[in-house]
Amino acid sequence: MADTSFLTIGKVVDKLKENYPDLTISKVRYLEDEGLLEPSRSSGGYRQYSQRDVQRLETILYLQKSRFMPLSVIREELERQDQGKNAIGSIPRNDNHTSVQAETHRQASAPIIGAGNADAIVVPIDDQRIVEKFHSIDRMPDLVGASVGFVRQLSEVGVITLKRSPHGRDLVDGHDLTLIRLAHELRHFGFEPKNLRQYVMAANRESSMFAKSLVVYAKKGGGVEVEANSETRRKFTQALTRMLGLTNAMRNELITRLVSDSFKDMEINST
Repeated sequence: MADTSFLTIGKVVDKLKENYPDLTISKVRYLEDEGLLEPSRSSGGYRQYSQRDVQRLETILYLQKSRFMPLSVIREELERQDQGKNAIGSIPRNDNHTSVQAETHRQASAPIIGAGNADAIVVPIDDQRIVEKFHSIDRMPDLVGASVGFVRQLSEVGVITLKRSPHGRDLVDGHDLTLIRLAHELRHFGFEPKNLRQYVMAANRESSMFAKSLVVYAKKGGGVEVEANSETRRKFTQALTRMLGLTNAMRNELITRLVSDSFKDMEINST
């Protein structure tokens, strides 16, 4: 009689599918190939996932989806857990050991720190090796937790630009992964790719304004002719970062005021 305490790979996917709709058998196998999962095998060679294996997989998926960790960092976290050390990536659970859906929703619903200041919210990619490479679009569920279809929609509205490999595969620039993560997080609030088109258009307009502002900044520094060296690039980067922070803060304050006023109008009309 088969040991019912073990699950097949298909049963594991079915078990976690509700909280992780993008999870597939191929993704689980990929995580195994990467050395993050080590299920046992039956006498017939079939994978057998124990409860511990399932919890480990759920931890990996949680860290990808809610903590935005790349696999290289997740591997380090799992090693720390295996060694009994404190790790930052444990899954929040209540007394009934329910799923992480409530925690994921809580994080998505939490207020954005610094929304009214000059500090920008960022969802960084930790591993620079990932940023500096092109990746097959099929790897997006593993790298950023977003489906291939979602990434294609972002390309269609201009948020990112896909490249084509010599073999005809669609590739994603590693520098675009942060944009994909931000867009994926915005889905928690009902923002779909089509809603982001206006931000692409605004970015195109504002980039010209920022470029002109940097020229003015250079003139104030002592002349139009600016030597292109590392120090100049550093100063320009600092200036651009500051301008972005200030304009984002300005935009946030204006939007916050308008949205607050609209709610006040609703309250007045309802009385």
